[in-house]
Amino acid sequence: MQRASAARAGLTAVAVLTMLTAGGCREDDTGLPDPAASSSGQVSGSASPAPSAGRSGPRTLVDAPRAGGLDKLTGDQALTDTPVDPGEMRDGMTLVVGTYGDPGGQGAPVLFEGVDHVPEDTSKRREHLFRGMIEYVQWDPELGQPQARPVEPGPLGGSVECLLASLSEEGNVICGWADEGTAAVALFEDSTLADAGKLFVEMRGDLER
Repeated sequence: MQRASAARAGLTAVAVLTMLTAGGCREDDTGLPDPAASSSGQVSGSASPAPSAGRSGPRTLVDAPRAGGLDKLTGDQALTDTPVDPGEMRDGMTLVVGTYGDPGGQGAPVLFEGVDHVPEDTSKRREHLFRGMIEYVQWDPELGQPQARPVEPGPLGGSVECLLASLSEEGNVICGWADEGTAAVALFEDSTLADAGKLFVEMRGDLER
């Protein structure tokens, strides 16, 4: 009798093991949170940006002739110098500077400045660029420090923020991004946070590779 019970128990154990094997039981099927998926990716000016999905190597900036539907201005409209101090430039880094305007000549040009292969925390490099652009628009520091707000970064990930250097809801908007190796900012005159943030993300898709 005991041998029959033991035999049935053995058959039951074999059947359960067979079902688990056929079902491909994995450690991530346990219902416990995946540590790799639990990263918040929270946008923060003081924290390092989260790695971007699908990134296979260091990204670079390109001197794109067109970005976000805007043409890079050339000739008399082209920049002749670097308007904002990009910070320390080291071997292997690239500085990209330019102004982009509507093909029909509508609206104020967008000033862009960015660097790649940044060796330090790119969020700190972005803060440096932010400060330089705030000085460029001659913001009065007695009015307080404009506060950056997070913007959905789009498919390139990382961290994107925009700030309004104006006392009204429309004026000089400065947007910046930071990811694993690049940092960049752009100035949108006579714009809003929502419009500038959307255009900045679109421009980034053409300026970063």
